[in-house]
Amino acid sequence: MAEVGIFVGTMYGNSLLVAEEAAAILKKKGHNATVFEDPELADWQKYSDRYVLVVTSTTGQGDLPDSIVPLFQALKDKVGYQPELRYGLIALGDSSYEHFCGGGKQFDTLLQEQGAKRVGNVLAIDANDHPEPESVSNPWVELWSSQLS
Repeated sequence: MAEVGIFVGTMYGNSLLVAEEAAAILKKKGHNATVFEDPELADWQKYSDRYVLVVTSTTGQGDLPDSIVPLFQALKDKVGYQPELRYGLIALGDSSYEHFCGGGKQFDTLLQEQGAKRVGNVLAIDANDHPEPESVSNPWVELWSSQLS
């Protein structure tokens, strides 16, 4: 089964909850999943030829949370091309803000530019419609897990 690193960008804990639930689902499906709450480049690089799942919220200005900014910058400045990487992305946001899910969109754009292969569609969760984001993310993770080899 697949090795999955789950990389979390969180401000208030919702992304971490989603990531932990995702890890539990992936493990139940026979995959090996590890959650990185304060992710570093060294953690990411262990999964360069495996799978990563990025679970991140967005600040009110549409930026990434402080907990994942160092990883994002390191990927941008030091890594470059990642054609072997396969990833999924869950973006949490609030549609009452101008840059809805902006953090997740930035991460997706960067990984696409670096040649990584996205597995499935990006899941954007609106806090206005889903105060408990795991109610939307859990079914998505179930489907996503079936696409891993």
